[in-house]
Amino acid sequence: MASKLTDVRIRNAKPGAKPYKISGGHGLCVFIMPAGAKYFRLRYRYAGKEKMLSLGVYPEVSLKEAEAGAAQAHVLLRQGTNPSEDRREKKLLLRQAERHTFAFAASLWVEHNTPRWKPATLEKVRQYLDKDLLPSLGKRPLGNITPMELGAVLERIERRKALNVAKKTRQWLAAIYAFAIAKGLTASNPAIHLGSIALYQPEPKNHAHIGLEELPKFLKALETYDGSVLVKTCTWLGLWTANRPGITRTLKWSELDLDQGLWTIPKGREGMKRGYSHVTPLPTQAVEALRTLEPITGRYPYVFVGRNDWRKPLSDGAVTGLLKAIGYSGKQTAHGFRHLVSTALNEKGYDADWVERQLAHGDPDEIRGTYNKAVYLDQRRTMMQEWADYLEDALRSEVLQTVRKRSDASR
Repeated sequence: MASKLTDVRIRNAKPGAKPYKISGGHGLCVFIMPAGAKYFRLRYRYAGKEKMLSLGVYPEVSLKEAEAGAAQAHVLLRQGTNPSEDRREKKLLLRQAERHTFAFAASLWVEHNTPRWKPATLEKVRQYLDKDLLPSLGKRPLGNITPMELGAVLERIERRKALNVAKKTRQWLAAIYAFAIAKGLTASNPAIHLGSIALYQPEPKNHAHIGLEELPKFLKALETYDGSVLVKTCTWLGLWTANRPGITRTLKWSELDLDQGLWTIPKGREGMKRGYSHVTPLPTQAVEALRTLEPITGRYPYVFVGRNDWRKPLSDGAVTGLLKAIGYSGKQTAHGFRHLVSTALNEKGYDADWVERQLAHGDPDEIRGTYNKAVYLDQRRTMMQEWADYLEDALRSEVLQTVRKRSDASR
């Protein structure tokens, strides 16, 4: 009967000119190599043939660990399983799992859904993946990613106050993992409970804005403002176009074609929601007002330059300061002009799609399958000119008459 293997016995075994083994019973042995390396091996029989299973190198693998490995192999043998084949299969599964990274699953998910998505949706998904998910998760095996790891990714998004992005990201993470499970790429979905740790997202509040019946009084107060002509024109431009305040105050001369009466906001422009491009028709009143500013700021990048540094745009509090100065603090905000214009145009009976496009709501690629960034431009040009004329009339009237459309714009 072979002597029991002990650490002392293995440690004292000296290398010889040829490899030899010392046995410890039940097939467990240690091969001593001429160079001094000592390998644990398990000799066993399967299907009538003698086999050998490697259990590691001493002392990196301890005797206790080697004995545990041998005991596990004997359990498999009693179950009719070849330990060597079992190990080979597990290694193959592990290699496959390593190849099944988050990036791999995400790319298959995108490819699968591309035919059913609109171009804008596809672009949005890729932007979210490239910016927020792939940098930290891309190379990670799907099965190794934990809920805590995904939670950390979402927390980074929430810290920059992008709660809508975080919400969409949670949905897409769950969808990617559901797809991966169905494809056999992983067995679990760590994204399934992420909603329970989402930050509370309050209901959006409308920005303060006056009613249409107050418009004549407001416009008269605005017209009598005798402060900065830049701030005053910026305020009027917000009324004439309904563009976002941040976009309006950072308007660049390079974005304007006054001869054509167009303001083109390029894709990726800072301050533009989700970086969409947008074309704004300019009514004649806006063109005239902007031309009066060319001798003042035409040599600078920005139309509405900063008071202290003409290389920078107007501050974000400039229009707020004007509204306070004319007595409308808390009653009307720069962003509230968008609500005011939207209400008026809808009450005038204009097509809702024209109004939504003028307000740059949503991606232009998603509007009724039209893939022209200047969708409804002709209709909107007529609509916004009529709106500017309406403001001009309101400025000169004592009582605003019932809101009505001047003429039927071509549909």
